[in-house]
Amino acid sequence: MTYQGVLTKMRTEFKDPIQYYLVFENDFIHMNQLLTKTIQMEFVGYQCLNCSLNKPIYRQGFCKSCFFDVPQAADWIIKPELSKAHLDEEERDLEYEKRVQLQPHIVYLANSSNVKVGVTRKSQVPTRWIDQGAHEAIEIVEVPNRYLAGITEIALKDYVADKTNWRNMLKNDVKDEDLVVWRNRLKAHIPAEAQDYYIETNTETQLVFPVQHYPKKPKSLNIVKAASYTGTLVGLKGQYLIFEDETVFNVRSNEGLVVKLSLL
Repeated sequence: MTYQGVLTKMRTEFKDPIQYYLVFENDFIHMNQLLTKTIQMEFVGYQCLNCSLNKPIYRQGFCKSCFFDVPQAADWIIKPELSKAHLDEEERDLEYEKRVQLQPHIVYLANSSNVKVGVTRKSQVPTRWIDQGAHEAIEIVEVPNRYLAGITEIALKDYVADKTNWRNMLKNDVKDEDLVVWRNRLKAHIPAEAQDYYIETNTETQLVFPVQHYPKKPKSLNIVKAASYTGTLVGLKGQYLIFEDETVFNVRSNEGLVVKLSLL
């Protein structure tokens, strides 16, 4: 059986274990069902997620010209503290920016390779934690806009990490932490503007990933350079496919690539 389409991040369902789906234009692939199956992946071309042209992907699934034009790739996406929609100030598209920025946002702690702080829209919980490969997570504050979430994250970065070590996450080289203790410890460092939004009583969310065995030395697959790769799928974690030979493939970081998948 063969599928072909443009890569976008896998859709997920919060179950035990997490359920993964790869969505192409004409196919909906339940990736959990492919565990233990041998898969051949071939690079076919590019398709920018905005203009749909066969142009090399620059970042985040967009060609270079679209990346510097579309609101989905503006600086405030990565740096929420730069959000300005609450001030009625436009960066690229004020209507889009208001729609995304002026909604409830969560500042959270997630433990994937280590405890880290992050920001996401409330509607993206727990999807964001799944995408990061976190095995446990907890909300710290729930604020009404992205800007407040951003300045809270910035304030907490001095006391907790803000990045995931993807290799350790994939090796499952992690330890359980008491995130309630972490949350309470960080309360004093939340900015005054966000103190009233602190979540006083909640518990950790636990996440279980469909991984049969973890790689000891994960090797990242560059499918454009390799052109073709064949391997047996043994796990799904974060947005990664994990193969038996310890090759790993980050679906999200390869958005906009057109690939052919064949089940052998």
